[in-house]
Amino acid sequence: MANQIKSQQAILDKLNISALNPMQEEALLSITSVENTVLLSPTGTGKTLAFLLPTLQTLDIKSKHVQLLILVPSRELAIQIEQVIREMGTGFKANAVYGGRHFSKDKIELAHEPAILIGTPGRVADHLRRKTFSVNQLKTLILDEFDKSLEVGFEEEMSQIISSLPFIKRRILTSATKDMQIPRFVGLKDEIIIDYLGTSKASKLEIKTVISQDKNKLNTLVDILQSIGNKPGIIFCNYKDTISFVSDYLNKNNIPHGTFYGAMEQVDRERALIKFRNGTHQVIIATDLAARGLDIPELNYIIHYQLPLKAEEFTHRNGRTARMNSEGTSYVLQWEKETLPDFIEAPILTDLESKNEEITTNWSTLFISGGRKDKISKGDIAGLFFKQGNLEKNELGIIELKQDCAFISVPKLKAQDLIEKTNNTRLKKKKVRVTLI
Repeated sequence: MANQIKSQQAILDKLNISALNPMQEEALLSITSVENTVLLSPTGTGKTLAFLLPTLQTLDIKSKHVQLLILVPSRELAIQIEQVIREMGTGFKANAVYGGRHFSKDKIELAHEPAILIGTPGRVADHLRRKTFSVNQLKTLILDEFDKSLEVGFEEEMSQIISSLPFIKRRILTSATKDMQIPRFVGLKDEIIIDYLGTSKASKLEIKTVISQDKNKLNTLVDILQSIGNKPGIIFCNYKDTISFVSDYLNKNNIPHGTFYGAMEQVDRERALIKFRNGTHQVIIATDLAARGLDIPELNYIIHYQLPLKAEEFTHRNGRTARMNSEGTSYVLQWEKETLPDFIEAPILTDLESKNEEITTNWSTLFISGGRKDKISKGDIAGLFFKQGNLEKNELGIIELKQDCAFISVPKLKAQDLIEKTNNTRLKKKKVRVTLI
């Protein structure tokens, strides 16, 4: 651990951020001035950095116990925040705990308590029951995407967690949704509300309805995809069975894609997002689990293959495209005998022309069985593929480095040759396997 807290400017420099946006500036002022802050801002505006920067300055570098707890509604968001903290180079230990992985792995990581603990409510509640970490110095609580973790059905668990934290002095709640009733057990008092939901710039989002003559809407879905061409986007479904149904049809039409839903194994969910981020898949079929809180690239479009059940779901799905200053299109796929819910108003697109454009990818993703704990860096991985794989610099794709493994995107046509040249070679002191995922 570093012997002093890293300055805000040093962190921004490391993240290649030249300046904070107005929302982040206001959040910084509030969080450092008052005990309770509610931060409302659209998806993709930088809320994670907005709450991390000021709370880091409150941590004691000499403490050996958890000081900051960040509760999140999904595993992916926990992993994402942990990664952001690592990239910031804060000097503080941070660990994410969540369901879907062995509890024993958590216990090993928490044997030396982190200053920052990020976790999903179920797993954090389990740790509190088993007393695997001390709460005596835990003074700051952040509820990220609080409208999801405080919704009906989770209240009892959240109430138990918060009642187990007697020394909380500072509370920060964030959301991309307005008008959520905050339960009394959260302990908010004299809070400052920072609301950027109604002050964002005019959206460049276009919403269009596409009529399908077939009830299953599959042919129309393919027409839309072929009309869009090779651009990144999400197809939203309400149920995992529907995702399987749509996935099978896209496979028959040779459209590469990934899938993402709650019942998937955690490792499969993580790999689906990795392949989506690095361009191995341009299309991903997902439930509303992918509507927010995920680290995925700017999207050109989203498609509502199944209509959302609530207005909030429609808003969050649409929020995955046309973010910040970018443009994007939301396609509402409607069977001709289907009635749109009242919260969807969109002109019918009458000039959809399928270009019969082949939807393909030039990238494949390779798995490397070594990571940070083996002292392996992204530069080490790049060097391996340049020297032993004879890869040109412009052929090196995105590298994602994890604690115990890494992933790299490479030209699809060279993937097998690269495996043969790099598999079972040494990176630092570790002999690594290189395989295709």
